[in-house]
Amino acid sequence: MHRGAFVGIQKFSEDFGKISGVCLTFLRKALYNKMYFVFGLFAGVPAISAAREKSMLTSICGINWGDEGKGKMVDLLSEDYDIVCRYQGGNNAGHTVINERGKFILNLLPSGILRENVVNVLGLGMVIDIKHLTEEANRLREKGVKITPENLKISDRAVITMPYHVLLDCLEEDRLAGKKFGSTRRGIAPVYADRYMKKAFRMGELLDPDRMYARVKEIVEWKNLTVEKGYGAAPVSVDETIDYLKTYGEPLREYICDTGLYLTNAAKAGKKIMFEAQLGALRDVDYGILPYTSSSLTIAAYAPIGAGVPNLKLDRSIGIMKAYSTCVGEGPFTAEYFGEKADELRAAGGEYGAATGRPRRVGPFDVVASSYGIRCQGADEVVLTKLDILSIYEEIEVCTAYELNGKIIHDFPYPDVLDECKPVFEKVKGWHCDISKCRKKEELPKEALDYIAFIEKACGCNITYVAVGAERDAVIKLK
Repeated sequence: MHRGAFVGIQKFSEDFGKISGVCLTFLRKALYNKMYFVFGLFAGVPAISAAREKSMLTSICGINWGDEGKGKMVDLLSEDYDIVCRYQGGNNAGHTVINERGKFILNLLPSGILRENVVNVLGLGMVIDIKHLTEEANRLREKGVKITPENLKISDRAVITMPYHVLLDCLEEDRLAGKKFGSTRRGIAPVYADRYMKKAFRMGELLDPDRMYARVKEIVEWKNLTVEKGYGAAPVSVDETIDYLKTYGEPLREYICDTGLYLTNAAKAGKKIMFEAQLGALRDVDYGILPYTSSSLTIAAYAPIGAGVPNLKLDRSIGIMKAYSTCVGEGPFTAEYFGEKADELRAAGGEYGAATGRPRRVGPFDVVASSYGIRCQGADEVVLTKLDILSIYEEIEVCTAYELNGKIIHDFPYPDVLDECKPVFEKVKGWHCDISKCRKKEELPKEALDYIAFIEKACGCNITYVAVGAERDAVIKLK
């Protein structure tokens, strides 16, 4: 063969090999990004992120124990979105929103319901108390909020929380007595248990009531094995169960649809979708402080799955955390304040649960827990809420590490040893003046900016917004 021809063939072969390698790498990454959400959840790496050319899918998620102020930020940021979707949980937590229309407490409805041009979705990962949903919607309508099948869509695959779930939740919590988990007594654990035992009723069954009601007898008989023979309580009635479904379920039929298909088509059309989480990373059933958790997956990586669109991927995960720590319910809370110290912070922050009214446990900002929450949520950025509450202090404590068995640790430990951990505090100079009227970064005192920078560096995540009040406009964009 002519030498020039041989060299040409050799070069072509090398170039083809390089191109093939690039193509294979591209395909490998594409396949990986398609599957990473499901694999990541159960491999213990829930928040690996994938890039898209255009930001369309955003998750608003809690970094800590819940009650971080997610509803406020969804209400604020949803102005730029077409759809807001709840993807997990039930009416066991609440989002408090204050805007020009008044004060609203939302347990099941997404916070986007307060925006007239936003479509709201209750995803398949939710458990829906249909009586509570009906009453919550009616309270909003009385305040002039429009709720129709055009702006509220309920997944046909979402599960119904029944009265016997609430009953079982209360019976078990009473049985546990001093060892109780701190349940909200809203039936959440029993209904999720039924979901995975394939004994639950789904919203879509309301579209074929005769078939649904035929199932009630066998389900109630099975439930009474636990209610009557296990706990010794009065049996659940078949007739009352059917009446409940007729009274509260049938009026919701026009809202029920295949929300997975709706969201898929919306994404194809370039719509901007926001996923609203309930609770925080430390209440996640897998990554939280088990058994003092919720019974659902609260992490951002679950958002597309719980919304009904496992075919889609998040572009952006925004974590929400308070400038100090709060916790409702039982379980380890390492940096907790007690006595007058706790009373002062609780009173300043108005720290009472939106769903339950229970006084929240309070403490200083916890770097160890927050860093773990940021990792679990894969947060690209963080919003720091209720910064104005810390104006009461001349010096502000921050929990920067834990002490465990005489050793200083900075990584969040396995939940079983949290009760043995002691907080390690550092003090940061406070600003000790009212900042609730500040609306620009330049208006904040130097000490407040220093505190934000301290938290940002300690947690290793950009803080892009801070909230300095309960009102919709009481938010400062930093970056």
